[in-house]
Amino acid sequence: MTFAIAFHETGGPEVMQFQETAIGKPGPGEARVRHKAIGLNFADIYQRSGVYPVNLPSGLGLEAAGIVEAAGQGVTDIREGDRVAYASGPPGSYAEARIMPADRLVKLPAGIAFDQAAAMMLKGMTAQYLLRQTCKVKPGDAILIHAAAGGVGLIVCQWAKALGATVIGTVGSEGKAALAKSHGCDHAILYRRENFLERVKALTGGEGVPVVYDSVGKDTFMDSLACLRPLGILVSFGQSSGTVPPLDIGELSRRGSLFLTRPTLYTYGAKRADLLAMARDLFEVVQSGKVKIEIGQRYPLREAAQAHRDLEARRTMGSTILLP
Repeated sequence: MTFAIAFHETGGPEVMQFQETAIGKPGPGEARVRHKAIGLNFADIYQRSGVYPVNLPSGLGLEAAGIVEAAGQGVTDIREGDRVAYASGPPGSYAEARIMPADRLVKLPAGIAFDQAAAMMLKGMTAQYLLRQTCKVKPGDAILIHAAAGGVGLIVCQWAKALGATVIGTVGSEGKAALAKSHGCDHAILYRRENFLERVKALTGGEGVPVVYDSVGKDTFMDSLACLRPLGILVSFGQSSGTVPPLDIGELSRRGSLFLTRPTLYTYGAKRADLLAMARDLFEVVQSGKVKIEIGQRYPLREAAQAHRDLEARRTMGSTILLP
């Protein structure tokens, strides 16, 4: 028997239960992974609260790193003893061990530790598609990234800076501003004190930015649109403040023939070849030293509910991991 977090109804952190669970042998195309570290993401909160529907009862969590204990029939590129990580469903990474589809597992280079991998796989590959695929950031570009001191934000700040961009970020406190600046953010806007739209316009000479990366949602969406220059793109990849209300798409034309996308890692990494290419890109930029993974908080797995409370209350900085 192993222990895992499960929930039988949607709601607050109190619905999460730390319970024993049976794990059998992996079937065809599957592998059993013994976790060494587990990643915490806002998507976990969306699933627990019902924003992202799941079939109940359900496990929780999409990201972890560990060692392959067994591989099922037909699995050829993942073997027992391999160090692996993943950043995809089905939910259930909040566990000491689990069965996973083998084609979702990525082998870890020797230079990437388990805690580092658990802290960066989902967030880092999100940063990869944001910067290298959804909108290819070029030297001289100015970008706006919301929640710049969060797990995705710190990776985006560093990676965009390495690509030659000017990085503007929004943060909620002086401490978070200092953290974001130390990770490549050129201009950290304290959104509780300053109007980020006015600051972005001032910093860009009134022109606006070519791209806004927005994981906040409802509270920032319309001003994020207003931060864009003509033909700019708003990349809405999260909704920590709530769901964005319906939009009259005429707003996009009135504001300068803007583009809007709501991308997901699932789509960008659906094909295994693409998943592996994205992971290689991430591992290379981390191993080069251009991007450092900031683990701000560590919690025992049994305290996952408290980790959720702290993440929702914006008391965390950088990435958060759970330890089995």
